[in-house]
Amino acid sequence: MTDIHATRSTRGEPVLSLRGISKHFGAVSALTDIELDVHAGEVVALVGDNGAGKSTLVKVLAGVHQPTSGTITFGGKEVVLPDPGAALDLGIATVFQDLALCENLDVVANIYLGRELNPLRLDEVAMEVKAWTLLNELSARIPSVRDVVASLSGGQRQTVAIARSLLLDPKLIMLDEPTAALGVAQTAEVLNLIERVRDRGHAVIMISHNMEDVRAVADRIVVLRLGRNNGVFYPDSSNQDLVAAITGAAENAVSRRADRHQAEQGA
Repeated sequence: MTDIHATRSTRGEPVLSLRGISKHFGAVSALTDIELDVHAGEVVALVGDNGAGKSTLVKVLAGVHQPTSGTITFGGKEVVLPDPGAALDLGIATVFQDLALCENLDVVANIYLGRELNPLRLDEVAMEVKAWTLLNELSARIPSVRDVVASLSGGQRQTVAIARSLLLDPKLIMLDEPTAALGVAQTAEVLNLIERVRDRGHAVIMISHNMEDVRAVADRIVVLRLGRNNGVFYPDSSNQDLVAAITGAAENAVSRRADRHQAEQGA
């Protein structure tokens, strides 16, 4: 029987590779020596407690922040991401938690927002056809691409935001808390959508606090703690080990044993 974990580790060159990424805001160190690889057709979940550095890392990859030190390799080449436009042009798309949708516009307008075909004289037919094609490829449950976003459910809005991120066929898609505040049925819909995005060959980074969602779709689980790498796990890893890495329970246990040993030596 083939070891699936070994198979994933031998996929060849990663789409994204981070080495020694650090980010300082004045005297505050938000990220320290972060290492991360993401391959095509793979979902990597980025987990950690509040303040672990997850959002900062995503903003570095989205071109919002520039790293203080370290290297970003994308598609086999070392790159610099001076702004969000450069990241998008390179093939890195981000769906932030607020989705950034215009509720008074329809689905087509939101998918093409800022990327309209023939903006001086909109090609509405071509945009509608492309929008339907993209949504159908994702098996999205959108009643009509001419419905305004305000009339859609939370899961459908997330679908529109993800479809928009796929418009330029990026190599890497980052999803920030894609199932936050969604019901059970809507969460299942979004998780199925993430799997279909992976099946299209895209690399996916997913930030989530929901361990059930993470285990449902992630190929690997990367834990950050206090701005540093704190372990790589798989969906079949024990919940105890994963929680210990997130909370630092293992580190605290080692520290307590060291303190006891020191006290005993002193006595």
